[in-house]
Amino acid sequence: MKQLAAVALAALLASCAPAFTAAPPGRVVNAATGQEGTVTFAPGSLRPGLPATGADNVALSIGGQTYMGRATVLDGSLADASAPLSLSVAVGGTAGTGGTTFGWGARLGPAPQPQGTLRAGSLIARTAGPGAAGTGPRTLTCTLTVDDAGRGFGECRDEAGVRYVLQF
Repeated sequence: MKQLAAVALAALLASCAPAFTAAPPGRVVNAATGQEGTVTFAPGSLRPGLPATGADNVALSIGGQTYMGRATVLDGSLADASAPLSLSVAVGGTAGTGGTTFGWGARLGPAPQPQGTLRAGSLIARTAGPGAAGTGPRTLTCTLTVDDAGRGFGECRDEAGVRYVLQF
């Protein structure tokens, strides 16, 4: 009986624990060759404000190479300094037994921005072993744009200047 109660208590506590599941792998594509691979972020690694140091929190696999590295997302939002202006004009009137009224208004200001916040981030990853012809580890340096839900896109360059694109 005690064992059954212990199992029931453990199941109850486990159901209350927060669930941290990894996001499904994203895509990485070599822009020159079209070769595709995967990018996998550790759970919680795309939250803003995490320190830039610590254990690797991302793995990229492409072309038989596995890159391990660290992604960091900034705490602020991306702001477009050249936000377009919008002009709103309204005209209206009413007529009734009590008389007529007429009104108008105009507003010039920044255009409405979409809901949600986009954040900038970076990613630096490297291979563990030597690259082609024993040239040493290969590296990728990337810029990221991430939304509130941890989805986003990015662009990377390797040590030879080859461009890669990310979608996650």
